[in-house]
Amino acid sequence: MKLGARILKTGIAITLALYASMLFDLPSPVFAGISAVFALQPSVYRSYLTALEQFQANIIGAVFAIVFVLAFGNNPFIIGLAAVLTIIVTLKLRLENTISIAIVTVIAIMEYQGANFFDFALLRFVTIMIGIFSAFIVNLVFMPPRYETKLYHKIVNNTEEILKWIRMNSRQASDFVSLKSDINRMKDKMIKLNHFYLLYKEERSYFKKDKYSKARKLVLFRQMLVTTNRSLDTLKLLHRLENELHHMPEAFQHLIKTELDCLVNYHEQVLLKFIGKVKPQPVSEILDEVCAGRQALLRSFMGYQNPDDEDQYKLWLHLFPLISSIIDYSEKAEHLDRLIDSFYAYHKPEDELDIEEQREDE
Repeated sequence: MKLGARILKTGIAITLALYASMLFDLPSPVFAGISAVFALQPSVYRSYLTALEQFQANIIGAVFAIVFVLAFGNNPFIIGLAAVLTIIVTLKLRLENTISIAIVTVIAIMEYQGANFFDFALLRFVTIMIGIFSAFIVNLVFMPPRYETKLYHKIVNNTEEILKWIRMNSRQASDFVSLKSDINRMKDKMIKLNHFYLLYKEERSYFKKDKYSKARKLVLFRQMLVTTNRSLDTLKLLHRLENELHHMPEAFQHLIKTELDCLVNYHEQVLLKFIGKVKPQPVSEILDEVCAGRQALLRSFMGYQNPDDEDQYKLWLHLFPLISSIIDYSEKAEHLDRLIDSFYAYHKPEDELDIEEQREDE
């Protein structure tokens, strides 16, 4: 089992919230620990938004708790009714992600039965806010997410697996069932990758020069994801049309195998160029091979179009999406290559990519 940064930060946030509550001699510091768990988020910007929303939810819960205790008392039925109305108000205000903390505030305040109710309510409100701010501070200071490093390595890992299967499938060496299972798993990984990209995208830059730098990097990462998605689409079509492709002439099958080999090698080279492990150059030899192979493949495929031969024409139609996908994949990889060349040709010091070597625990 891997001990990730999110797990460590949760423990640190709870500890900080409890110590802060004890430092100010607040009763029931456990509520600070609970609110710290709810407030911890995967990014600094989301942590800021969560702290802001949970502050509002905390106020809503406190107001409902105080009003209901003063008006109706604090028997279990009244506490439940106050919780229901609190949920309705938070939903109306589009604060549905903060319902949990609002309910915690309601219960924490309404369970009190002694004197000095207002003082107690204020202390519980402050205790919960300490937990929220503790989580925000931990997210800001301790092990901030290194999205460029993680996003790059996640993309590379998934891409390498896809390219491995493309090589095997083009040589008819893949197992049909195993590949089908892995394709479904890789599709799920791409969904997670897109979500991770959104986390990186929503992180805010506070200086103008950093905003421009971030925008340039976002373009590169988005194109990397587009290219990887297209490679996965190509793999899915290779898998689905494996039987149809097998019935094509050997010369045509060889053309597809050669173009795919050249294309996956080119894709790998572009990914290495992204982190400076391959020298940037305007047009590489492998790109010339990709372009030449693409044109040869297209000419050969169009030569098999024969509407008079119904069986051959049906086979031609079935394989048309695959050829289209291969061509589109090569164009996406070529566009990524040109973007990286442009980035390194005009980049400034603040544009430097913040990518480290992959650690074993990532």
